[in-house]
Amino acid sequence: MKVLLVNGSPHKEGCTYTALCEVSKALNENGVDTDIFWIENKPLSGCIACKKCKDNNRCVFNDSVNEFLDIAGDYDGFIFGSPVHWGGACGTITSFMDRVFYADLNGKGGRFRLKPAAAVISARRAGTTATWDQMNKYFGLMQMPIVTSRYWNMVHGATPDEVKQDKEGMQVMQVLGNNMAFFINCKNVAMKMGINMPEEPEFVFTNFIR
Repeated sequence: MKVLLVNGSPHKEGCTYTALCEVSKALNENGVDTDIFWIENKPLSGCIACKKCKDNNRCVFNDSVNEFLDIAGDYDGFIFGSPVHWGGACGTITSFMDRVFYADLNGKGGRFRLKPAAAVISARRAGTTATWDQMNKYFGLMQMPIVTSRYWNMVHGATPDEVKQDKEGMQVMQVLGNNMAFFINCKNVAMKMGINMPEEPEFVFTNFIR
């Protein structure tokens, strides 16, 4: 069992990373292996809706998105972390998630379906709940059970040291890791007992026109 934590911050070891490390620690204590994937701070194009991913099962732009897609299928769960920029998720993680999930949805798929996911948000002060709502929409569309904690998954602080002083935020990260580990364990037990995942029907698209 292993979970991939995605650091969507332009800072490799900043506030978002600090929060993700706390989730990772809790997962490890519950017997779940973890890796942290940094999307880096290079320019990252948004999705251009070319639909080449339908044929390639990966994005036409060969960058960290494809690096992530190449390994995502090997993981049992995902945590996506983002700082708050202008009251929402940062532009880089937004472009990243747009392309990652569009490529899977239009390609052969299967990397994310029914695998638990959660969003972790870092902010100095405000914009956390709007960012949390924004990121959870991806998981809902991709049939990924959304794992929650005892409060919304957020930490506050302008530096890693300040984030560590957010005692409630750190506890929220710990509970989130515990809850995700429990969910993954329950899923594994169910599969071993012969409870299979539901069959996937053919995708039906409906446009709202007559």
